[in-house]
Amino acid sequence: MLQLSAFADEIGPNLDDQIRVCRANGVSHFELRGVYGKNVMDFDDALRREIKTKLADNGLGVCAIGSPIGKVAIDKPWSEHLDRFKRAVEYAEYFEAPFVRVFSYYPAGGEGKGPIEPHRDEIVRRFTERAEYLKDHPVVMVHENEKGIFGEKVSRCLDLMQSVNSPKLRTAFDFANFVQAREHPIDNWKVLKPYTAHIHVKDNKWDTNTVMVPPGEGDGDIGPILEDAYKSGYRGFVTMEPHLKVAGHSHGETGPELFGVAVTALRKLCAKHGVPLTGA
Repeated sequence: MLQLSAFADEIGPNLDDQIRVCRANGVSHFELRGVYGKNVMDFDDALRREIKTKLADNGLGVCAIGSPIGKVAIDKPWSEHLDRFKRAVEYAEYFEAPFVRVFSYYPAGGEGKGPIEPHRDEIVRRFTERAEYLKDHPVVMVHENEKGIFGEKVSRCLDLMQSVNSPKLRTAFDFANFVQAREHPIDNWKVLKPYTAHIHVKDNKWDTNTVMVPPGEGDGDIGPILEDAYKSGYRGFVTMEPHLKVAGHSHGETGPELFGVAVTALRKLCAKHGVPLTGA
C-alpha cells in the first residue's frame, strides 16, 4: 500500500484541527510545515514537544520536515543556510521522520531576477556538501521540483541527481509543479522514477495552471504515474498538498472541507488505477 500523508497546515493553523481532519480522512503521517502560523523551522522546544506528544497520542507520525530550505536566492549567505539545513535534520531526527524536503535555489536577487544556469556548479556543490553531512544521519533530503528554482525543469532535476550521485539526495515528485513549468509529468516521471523516494499530490490544468484542482481533474497525470509507481515497487508516502484555496509562495491553503474533497478524489483515482492506499 501507499501511505497517505499530508501538509496538515493546508487544513488550518490549529494543531488539534489538523489532527482531527487528518484522522477523519485516513491520513497517517504529517509532512510538518506549519502549526499555529509558525513555520517548522521556527518551532521552539515546547511546540515540538506538544506536536510530538499529540501526534503520538492520536496514532500519527511524521514522514518529512516540509522545510523551505533552498527556497531562497542563491546569493544568500551559505553558512546561515547550511545551519538551517542542519536544524531541519535535527528536527527530522526528533520526529523520527525519514525525509527533509528541500529546494534548489532562486537566481541571485530572488525569483525571476535573472538566470539561474550560471549558478549551476555552486548549487551542485551545496547539495554535495549537504549529502556528505547526511552520511552520519538517518535522514534523506528530497528535492521538490518547484517553479522558478534551478530544479524547475526535469533536465535540471536529473542533472542534480546525477551530479551529486548520492543516496542521501532523492526526488520529491510534484505533478502540478511540472505542469506549471510547462512540462508533461508523465514524461518527466519516466526520467525521475529511478530517483523518486517521495511524492506530493496536487493537480492543475494547462490552461489555468496557477489554479489547483482536486487530484485527477487536471493535467498532472497523477493516476497513471501512481499506477506505474506502485507496479514498480514504490511503497512510500503520497503527501496531500491540494492548494485548493491558496497556492502561495511558501504555503498553501485548502481548508477542512476541501481537504476532504481532495482526499476523496485521490482515493477514487487510486481505486481506478488499482493502487491501494492506506486509510481506505
